[in-house]
Amino acid sequence: MKRIFAWEPWFFIFFGVFHMHRIWALVDRQSYADFWMGIYEEKGVTYFILMGLLAGLCILGIVTFIRERKANYLWRWIYVFGGAYVLFDLFAIAIGLEIWKKLLSAMFDTTSALWNPIWIFFIVLGCAVFVLGIRLLVIRKKEN
Repeated sequence: MKRIFAWEPWFFIFFGVFHMHRIWALVDRQSYADFWMGIYEEKGVTYFILMGLLAGLCILGIVTFIRERKANYLWRWIYVFGGAYVLFDLFAIAIGLEIWKKLLSAMFDTTSALWNPIWIFFIVLGCAVFVLGIRLLVIRKKEN
């Protein structure tokens, strides 16, 4: 029997808000780039709290996908593909993978012609995931 766990809507709401905060990148490129590059380079307490939370949620999603493999919803594939990407991203940042450093530098290049398309993509993705989270919250409340 398919079921939506209590934490699942909040998972998507959290990731949606996390991606939507990138509106800041459209408002003030330099402060946004400085903030995130500082987080990545310093690897201080904020970095480890945020990365631990993101990694933990991704692992929880992947484990849920595997445990519920006989009764999965289609949207749970997001746990596998999105979670795998986020875990790889966090790993690449943590070990200082050279190609990933170059990618991040390019993404946070405030003079790039691709600045707006990159961050608009993440904002739109965040909105979609946030709406999914709200939808799951409504469905779960109706089911209970």
